[in-house]
Amino acid sequence: MSALGELAGAAGGLWKIGAIVLAILLLGTGAGLGGGWWLAAHDRDVARNDLAAERRITGELRAGINTQNTAIVALGKEKLKAEALGLAAQQLAAANGRRFDGALKQLVGARATSCAEAMPAVNQLLKDVK
Repeated sequence: MSALGELAGAAGGLWKIGAIVLAILLLGTGAGLGGGWWLAAHDRDVARNDLAAERRITGELRAGINTQNTAIVALGKEKLKAEALGLAAQQLAAANGRRFDGALKQLVGARATSCAEAMPAVNQLLKDVK
């Protein structure tokens, strides 16, 4: 049993060392995979939280845009009303101007040197303008 016994004894020792090395490698690989899995799960959770925050911000921005669009539509309607009122005021002012011009044409030749002489013309002008 001299050479064969020593070889068997040495081979048994090698198996033990190989088993220990393999166990260490498997343990290291398992720890690395577990750590990687934990990091991936952590990054996934962070990404989900960031996505939820971005969705909330996007919702707030959309609400703000909708509010602005509603205000713009309302301002557009008010602008149209104001333009219609302005046109009506211009037409009224033009009509009043024509009436005043007509009243002044009737008094073209009137001359007065005193207040008493001017009052009949002023009264006629006020009557025609009304």
